[in-house]
Amino acid sequence: MEPKPSLKKKTIGGLFWSFGDLIGNQGIQFLIQIILARLLLPEHFGLIGMILVFIALSNSLVDSGFTQALIRERNASQADYSTVFYFNLFVSLLIYGVLFVAAPGISRFFAEPQLVSLVRVLSIGIVINAFAVIPKAMFAKEVNFKAQAKVNLTASILSGIIAVGLAVTGYGVWSLVLRQLSMNAIQSLLFTLSKKWIPSLVFSIASFKRLFGFGWKLLVSGLIDTFYTNVYFLIIGRQYSASQLGYYTNASRFSEIVSQNLAATILRVTYPVLSSIQDEHERLKQSYKNITKLTAFLIFPVMVGMAAVGEPLVLLVFGEKWLPMVPYFQLLSIAGMLYPILALDLSILQVKGRSDLYLLLEIINKISLTILLVLAIWLELGVIGLIAAAILNTYLEFFVNSHFSKREVAYPAAEKVRDLLPVYVVSFLMGGAVLMFGTLLETSLLLQLLLQISAGILFYIAACRIAGITELKTVYKLILPILNKIK
Repeated sequence: MEPKPSLKKKTIGGLFWSFGDLIGNQGIQFLIQIILARLLLPEHFGLIGMILVFIALSNSLVDSGFTQALIRERNASQADYSTVFYFNLFVSLLIYGVLFVAAPGISRFFAEPQLVSLVRVLSIGIVINAFAVIPKAMFAKEVNFKAQAKVNLTASILSGIIAVGLAVTGYGVWSLVLRQLSMNAIQSLLFTLSKKWIPSLVFSIASFKRLFGFGWKLLVSGLIDTFYTNVYFLIIGRQYSASQLGYYTNASRFSEIVSQNLAATILRVTYPVLSSIQDEHERLKQSYKNITKLTAFLIFPVMVGMAAVGEPLVLLVFGEKWLPMVPYFQLLSIAGMLYPILALDLSILQVKGRSDLYLLLEIINKISLTILLVLAIWLELGVIGLIAAAILNTYLEFFVNSHFSKREVAYPAAEKVRDLLPVYVVSFLMGGAVLMFGTLLETSLLLQLLLQISAGILFYIAACRIAGITELKTVYKLILPILNKIK
């Protein structure tokens, strides 16, 4: 029996299909987002942005931390799965009822009459999502991302076709609502059919107590994180116009395509894998360290590069009416650099079963963000000031997270900074070079963008070779098995 090659094979296979899911699913969603942005107005996206915080919080409540608890459970039983399923379904129905009643109040808060019907219809997706929680947890536990990739890609294509058709025929903001609902419905149906899992007529109090004992702290921390992730929609929607929120909403989603989606891809593969070696301290530390360095190697240059080509990218993709979103997009790209690293720090606490520390860190980090946001609002720094507060807070969060996670894996902040600093410096040098190169070009937007991206890739690879950054070789080694697998 050779556990190490098996673990490596499982991780590479999971990464292959998870990245395939990212490229395929997010690529399709990105394409649909571009088409819809050209067909619809910024205020349409702003109206949806006003509701996002309520939908996101509701979905976190439905999950209740049980998904991570089930994935971490070594031998989850049918009673465990059935208990979580019934609880999630009950909570989803309860939350839908609350939002249905609260819809007029939400509408008055934002002074947007349309929100009453929008909230009541879009919230149906919360109930629909509850049916897919268990099948998705099962696939994640098995590190089976091939099935998830197929389901997500199918749902993205079909829901995208529906949304574009509605937008062309003049349904406006409702095309965005029905896009989300159809995606929820298709995903839930296909996940259920793919897994062929049916709940038993059982609700185990013992299972509920055991799983909730671990999951409730993740629930609270998840709610805190979800609220603060979406608090900008709340503040901008309340303080500014629907159009400005529309610019911010698309800039946020555009920047998150790489940072948060790639982070989610890495985490959903590494969490079950690292959980399987949670008691092997040295192996766990080395695996965690390697994943952190590799994540930074991939994320840092992409996010800095996106900021550097922000203007031609937005003009080419969305059109001139979206030009005001450029500075938002550039700053959000820089803010998103550290997000995957922060997520990995919190993930390792889950792996070690320290959901108490996970919750404590969320509270500490969100208190600091609250202080920065209050200062930005008090000083009337506008949307730019709010985003700048987020950037500053990511660096504070990095050191706080590292301080606590080092207790579990002996990977202190000083060592982590030494590991990440070379890639960080090279990425910003590359970004500066790309930005300067763009100012010298006098050509079409498409050619300018292609030339800047090509120059950035070449600069980054050359600089990494000169700096002796070993992750370049690691990426080659990871790509080769994938290419051989495709052959």
